[in-house]
Amino acid sequence: MSTPTRPQRASTRTTTRRRVALAALLLGTTGLVAWRWSPQPQAVKPRTMEAGDDVCIVAPPTPYDPTLGQPLTAPRAVPTDARCPVCGMYPARALAWAAQVIFADGDAYFFDSPLSLMMYLGNVDHYTRGRRPDDIVARYVSDTTTGRWLDALQAVYVAGSSFMGPMRAGNLPAFADGVAALHFTQQHGGTPRVFNEIDAALLRSMAPTLRPDHGTHTSKTGVISVA
Repeated sequence: MSTPTRPQRASTRTTTRRRVALAALLLGTTGLVAWRWSPQPQAVKPRTMEAGDDVCIVAPPTPYDPTLGQPLTAPRAVPTDARCPVCGMYPARALAWAAQVIFADGDAYFFDSPLSLMMYLGNVDHYTRGRRPDDIVARYVSDTTTGRWLDALQAVYVAGSSFMGPMRAGNLPAFADGVAALHFTQQHGGTPRVFNEIDAALLRSMAPTLRPDHGTHTSKTGVISVA
């Protein structure tokens, strides 16, 4: 068997290189075609909130601090980190509208407005699991005129005014008496209402997202009742 000459070996190597290059080209083209025609994954659109969806808001209570030297049921200063259990806002950012409730165990919850407080009182267990409305021992709202704390059951509110609160709604500004409330309506409109006149129908007109299972407790315990 004769040994291949140098020109023959060179020719063989050239042929081999051409075959390898052609194979690589074919494989690359096939991969490119497969990539172009393979179905591409569709982008997942973020889910939008639908009517009736519940929003979980973590609003831990503020415990009673006996070292402050005040009665358990006395109104308290709004902590800067307290969150409204109804809407998640920080009541300390709008003190003129703030409200609060205090439970028999000393825990307090703070609200961004009287409106949120009223919504809470009608569905206590929904906004703070395990809590019972009968365990509430005090409820306070801020006097729109002076900024002082008022007993929520004794305050006079104005519904339907042009005075916008933190939720960009009337938010039931509160006053110490009917005279102050009436003076307010002469400037900003609206109708004075006492606590017992604030029912679920009124709240729903101000907060369309109010849950259909809004509370049916009697107002004797300071809980808004369905009309």
